Amino acid sequence: MAETMEDYKDELEHSFREVKEGDIIAGTVIGVSEEEVALDLKYYTQGIVKAEDWSNDPNFRIMEDVHPGDVVKATVKKTDDGNGNILLSKKEANDVLVWEKLNEYLDEKTELTVKIAGLVPSGVVAYLEGIRGFIPASQLSLSYVDVTDEWLGREVAVRVITVDESRKKLVMSAKVILKERQQEEYNRRIAMMAPGTVMEGTVESLMPYGAFVDLGDGISGLVHISQISHRRIGKPSEVLSQGQKVKVKILNTNDNKVSLSMKALEEEMVDTDRPREAEEYISHEKASTNLGDLLSKIKL
Repeated sequence: MAETMEDYKDELEHSFREVKEGDIIAGTVIGVSEEEVALDLKYYTQGIVKAEDWSNDPNFRIMEDVHPGDVVKATVKKTDDGNGNILLSKKEANDVLVWEKLNEYLDEKTELTVKIAGLVPSGVVAYLEGIRGFIPASQLSLSYVDVTDEWLGREVAVRVITVDESRKKLVMSAKVILKERQQEEYNRRIAMMAPGTVMEGTVESLMPYGAFVDLGDGISGLVHISQISHRRIGKPSEVLSQGQKVKVKILNTNDNKVSLSMKALEEEMVDTDRPREAEEYISHEKASTNLGDLLSKIKL
């Protein structure tokens, strides 16, 4: 089919649009060198981003981090760099657009991977979208990290937890993701616990309403006071003590909470130990003390 001018309408409109200093425009990477990146702007000339105008991240490596086909936004610094190209800065555009992006990450709870780039008192530094972010030592792991030296250069999965553009403040957390994964694993293990299963555990705490029993693998269950003993008790400490080994039966795992019973095992033991009723013996022979009957069975 023959091509017409209509087929090139968008390209023509782009090529004749006016580009001014300060504009933020999009382009596709068409060339990468140690000194600069060339962008196709769908314009009569190409755009050039110098390596030093690409990112604020000290770990940025132009030959490793930029690839042909990448689509980026950059700010026009000069409409002519002296060689007929448009001189651009991705860093300047990033400073304008990035906070909107960071707020999206915050609202959508996006999981991201960052590389620890520096150490500071009470935490570490990592760059996200070219912005310097802080990860407190309390948010690096499930427990507080006293020594952060070994974290330098490590990649970690994080979520954005604070974005404050006015103060240029970005805070991230790895702990929130680790806690979610820990909870998912906990829920998975509980889902595998079948009601009716008998387990052995250790009494870890006593409450007025019952006893919590440690079943291992980080799982605890509650034996309600009504399920501790067949006889009526006023408080769990009447029959249980902290650290005591007990056998329990799983009643249910509703809402990922394990309900246990000791009374159910007592009842089962009572049923098992109950003596069987004496069976009535029925003889099918005719009972007799007749001397003639006895003599009839003796062969002479």
